[in-house]
Amino acid sequence: MINSGDTAWVLISTALVILMTPAVGFFYGGMVRKKSILSTMMMCLATLFLISLQWVLIGYTLAFSPTKGGLIGGLQWLGLRGVGQLSNPDYAATIPALCFMMFQAAFAIVTPSLIVGAFVERIKFSAFLVFTGLWATFVYDPVAHWVWGVGGWLRALGALDFAGGTVVHVTAGFSALAIAMVIGKRIGYGKDNMEPGNIPLVVIGAVLLWFGWFGFNGGSALAANGLAVNAFVVTNTAAAAAATVWMILSWLHRRPSVLGVATGAVVGLVAITPASGFVDTMAAIVIGGLAAVISYYMIVLRMTLRIDESLDAFACHGMGGAWGAIATGIFASKVVNPAGADGLLLGNPGLLGTQVIAVAATAVFSFVVTYVLAVLVDLVVGLRVTSNEELVGLDISQHAETI
Repeated sequence: MINSGDTAWVLISTALVILMTPAVGFFYGGMVRKKSILSTMMMCLATLFLISLQWVLIGYTLAFSPTKGGLIGGLQWLGLRGVGQLSNPDYAATIPALCFMMFQAAFAIVTPSLIVGAFVERIKFSAFLVFTGLWATFVYDPVAHWVWGVGGWLRALGALDFAGGTVVHVTAGFSALAIAMVIGKRIGYGKDNMEPGNIPLVVIGAVLLWFGWFGFNGGSALAANGLAVNAFVVTNTAAAAAATVWMILSWLHRRPSVLGVATGAVVGLVAITPASGFVDTMAAIVIGGLAAVISYYMIVLRMTLRIDESLDAFACHGMGGAWGAIATGIFASKVVNPAGADGLLLGNPGLLGTQVIAVAATAVFSFVVTYVLAVLVDLVVGLRVTSNEELVGLDISQHAETI
């Protein structure tokens, strides 16, 4: 039966998650050089309108319609046929199926925007649009079905992902690494000054992401209940822990960095995402704090290896999401969520093994398919702008605008 309170909460959460996509635009836009701020924000904004259409036309049915194969949904909900104002008990018994669909649309929208950090300042906007449409269809939708869809093989295996640690962050992070390897380094990488063009914009983006994440995780309870409250509390706690640890690390190495604290908060939010409906507050502190350490030193490693995965989507989202999913297998408790499972610390090592399988399968699939898609897009339309267009900046060369 439809519950008005649950429906209202999920609708509000949906709006909060949709806000996160332009927030990523602010966050990433402030990190690039001034000549490509608008281009970066435009790519994030484009995922909002592009994937909104893709999702209602084909994405939702591929991700969530039932299947026996476990790999991809069928076409029975193509164009939202049969998805209406009544509930679907397989997913959410107290809200309309259309409400659940739209909440999931917000996740599908924000995920490809995270990959933008891999190829800023050098990708053709036309190539970006083609790649993003293909990626949503051939990477995000299948993985969403594996983990969350009825009949999905990882769901059947018992993998836990409350709000998208594997589905959103592992897919985006490992895909970012793959396309960065295909598109290559920016001109002057390692030689020219590539400092962020607008750190206050980064802070605005981070704050909006923190705000939106309460809907991201709290809304994933799909009801206005105690589980939503738990997700809300651990989300804030993990973000705070990660920001604090990142501040300390940056202070030890040089100075407490504003950019670093903003990045650390986002990493904590990433890591708690899969665990937020399964762990308590003390576990959230550990998950957030260790996520900051893992991502911080992954960025150091990336810089040492001179890989131009420009804004560290892999280190922050890929590794942060992987750690959060694995940590779920360690800290999960049925006291928090009876519908979940106990983790390693409560005598169930099997869940940890399942979580590792889920992370590994998602990471390998995302990396390989993204690499292939990027190569194909490069062959057909070309990924990179010309050298002159890159040097003048993508704001001018791709959009004929400046800030």
